[in-house]
Amino acid sequence: MSTALAFDTLAFASPMPGLESAEGFALRGVAGAEGLYALEVSEPRVRMFLADAAVYVPDYAPAVPAAAFQAVGLSSLSEATMLVVVNPTPEKTTVNLMAPILLNPADGTCVQVILDGAKYPLRAELAR
Repeated sequence: MSTALAFDTLAFASPMPGLESAEGFALRGVAGAEGLYALEVSEPRVRMFLADAAVYVPDYAPAVPAAAFQAVGLSSLSEATMLVVVNPTPEKTTVNLMAPILLNPADGTCVQVILDGAKYPLRAELAR
């Protein structure tokens, strides 16, 4: 499922690794870039970019544990929006396929899922 998203308040069902004490999450679209979002945190001040996997890595279909769907109030991937963290560098842009963010687009509840195994890389080069 791919849609334009914007949430003034984004609620993580469990804290993001590395941002356990963070507060005030918001998700905003990036003008002129379909499926690209800025995840902003008010405390501590953090901004990172997220890409809609359906737009940027359309063949990405990880096995997401049922507990992740339950945490965001959904029952299947077709109801969710899967976002991946974007890591831009001057040389190339990569996305983190090992730890996607599962988002309930109806209410802004989300969870970052750490996938088991080595099937998906931490830094997959973005070809788009």
